[in-house]
Amino acid sequence: MSSIAKVLNWGRHYSTWPFGSGLACCAMEMVATASSRFDITRFGMDVFRASPRQADLFIVSGTLTWKMAPAVKMLYDQMAEPKWVIAMGACAISGGTFAHSYSVVPGVNRIIPVDVYVPGCPPRPEALIYGVMMLHKKIDKRKFRQQD
Repeated sequence: MSSIAKVLNWGRHYSTWPFGSGLACCAMEMVATASSRFDITRFGMDVFRASPRQADLFIVSGTLTWKMAPAVKMLYDQMAEPKWVIAMGACAISGGTFAHSYSVVPGVNRIIPVDVYVPGCPPRPEALIYGVMMLHKKIDKRKFRQQD
């Protein structure tokens, strides 16, 4: 017999539905991850959702500006629990080469909590797939008391 937490985590592991927020050049690499060459379908992530209400994984890829930050926060708030966030690219993680600009947020973690960071400028689709695998490990380790 398996514990309830293992069953819930197994279901969440294999049914992660992504919502992509393509803010800059990293979005092209995120879109390429869904192509047949990289095949993100094997992780149960067939279609990027068009609505945050249908997704539980928010992939922020690219440069986040202070003007766009309230919209990203609103999209995150619209997602159902449990929800996870992947920050993809140097610009999403720390502002990248634009970090010292007055209009760029120095890391998406200042707006929403981030679970996995995928570094690179822009990171390859393989790096995003590795980030998804790290998120799956994090989901598998959740305890029942941490469940929502």
